[in-house]
Amino acid sequence: MTHDHDLVLRPTPAQTEAALNPPPGRNGGDLVVETLAGLGATTVFGLPGQHALGMFDALSRSDLRYIGLRVENNAGFAADAYGRITGEAAPLLLSTGPGALTSLAALQEAAAASAPVLAISSQIPTRGLGGGRHGYLHELPDQAASFRGVVKSVHTVRTQSQIPSALEAAWKSALTAPHGPVWVEIPQDVLLAETAIPVVTVGDAFPEELPPRPELTAVAADLLSKADRPAIIAGGGVVRADASGKLRKLAERLDAPVVTTFGGKGAFPWTHPLSLQSWLEDRHTTDFLEDADVLLVIGSGLGELSSNYHTFKPRGRVIQIEADLGKLEANHPALGIHADARLAIQALLETAPERRDPTAPERVRTVLSRVSERIASQELTLEKQLLASVRKALPADSPSFWDMTILAYWAWSAFDPKGSNHMHSAQGAGGLGYGFPAALGAAAADPTRPVLAVSGDGGALYSIAELATAKQYGLNVTWLIVDDGGYGILREYMTDAFGRATVTELNGPDHVALAESFGVPALRTTPESLETDLAKALASPGPSVLVLSAVLRMFAPTHVD
Repeated sequence: MTHDHDLVLRPTPAQTEAALNPPPGRNGGDLVVETLAGLGATTVFGLPGQHALGMFDALSRSDLRYIGLRVENNAGFAADAYGRITGEAAPLLLSTGPGALTSLAALQEAAAASAPVLAISSQIPTRGLGGGRHGYLHELPDQAASFRGVVKSVHTVRTQSQIPSALEAAWKSALTAPHGPVWVEIPQDVLLAETAIPVVTVGDAFPEELPPRPELTAVAADLLSKADRPAIIAGGGVVRADASGKLRKLAERLDAPVVTTFGGKGAFPWTHPLSLQSWLEDRHTTDFLEDADVLLVIGSGLGELSSNYHTFKPRGRVIQIEADLGKLEANHPALGIHADARLAIQALLETAPERRDPTAPERVRTVLSRVSERIASQELTLEKQLLASVRKALPADSPSFWDMTILAYWAWSAFDPKGSNHMHSAQGAGGLGYGFPAALGAAAADPTRPVLAVSGDGGALYSIAELATAKQYGLNVTWLIVDDGGYGILREYMTDAFGRATVTELNGPDHVALAESFGVPALRTTPESLETDLAKALASPGPSVLVLSAVLRMFAPTHVD
């Protein structure tokens, strides 16, 4: 009997020839790019630096496509989006010290959103490792320590023979549920030294699966089939696992209403009769979920945003399916099932009998009607108009990437993504500057579709340099910058808390002139012309910028008295 783990990858005759007669002039950097290609990578992101030049030089002897950004953090955001769109581990090449550390915020977002990123950094020469003070450029006593609390796993290479195995281990770690960023660091001298190691031709790129325990899914299926008022919260784990189709089948089998978290946008069809959409920051939705006698939570840790700022207090039985063991029952007692969302939903489909509840669609309509009435009472016409214009202009199959800005906060709750894996934001870690560089990564992943980025004027300044990247590589991204002259949401928060806003106002550049100086077409739009202008920009190949001057307001929260 043959088991999967008994199989050995055997090289082809051409691969054997390449291994026995490697071309001259190879170094440790070649081992890096050869291993990445063997694992299946096709595109890498990054920014060169002195210690990392061995890797970047080796790219010239490889078929890997390189997308070079202007700031390491933005390169991390681009790799994050590439990983989300493709489901592949996105290589991110960085240099030692300041270059490496500048990527930390992006890697935190990738960790929070379970985006597979394979960050590979150089290190100081091998003799300097170990915490001594040798005075090397970029030296840190323990560079890897800065990343251990952020990424899934850390791998330090000390010899060339360790490079292929370390990268394979990191690749598997990044793609094993829950997906996430990983960190590999390789000393400068290891990258630069000539190598006698044969050409790396194949790699074991198969991550470990995380199936549910059958006794737990049996109990969950029984609870759901016998429930009077079951409901489902679908999080980002459903999207990352590509399980939206299976989720729809399960919801329809159980007649269970479904709400998606902000990270789970698109996990369930927006207009489905059982869809509660994404109105999690609304007490009507919170009350409905609290009233469920069995609540199935899939791929969400029920954190701050997904629990209406921890005001959500379930009264019924909770079943939580979660690949991240640290999130399992972290906020609420539950029947905890540690598993990949796709495999767990499939197990429930195979074991849960059908239940019928003809009242479910009407109860969903009632909640959505109450939400709509609450929003309508606040006279937020402009905000609803802008979001509707964006939706009409954006092709149904195009992805969108949203920075931390008021229009994005509206989109979390009110925007129909028109499909799974179509809407992404930085709501996992909440850092500024995500939208535009992430959109560039998505455009690199799939150049056949236009991509939308949405930022405020504050967040835009974090990534304005990447207009040069967009132009250089001809990436098909339209960037909508909503300019309200400051940090709009902080202006609201400070006014509510202290009666006035300080330190929130910004003197910004002329974004249209700035974009044009990079050779990127730009236009100043208005609320009335946004739909037309945005549709035209999205239909034009290459990068473009639209600037909308508008002061927006958030809808009133329901988690405070």
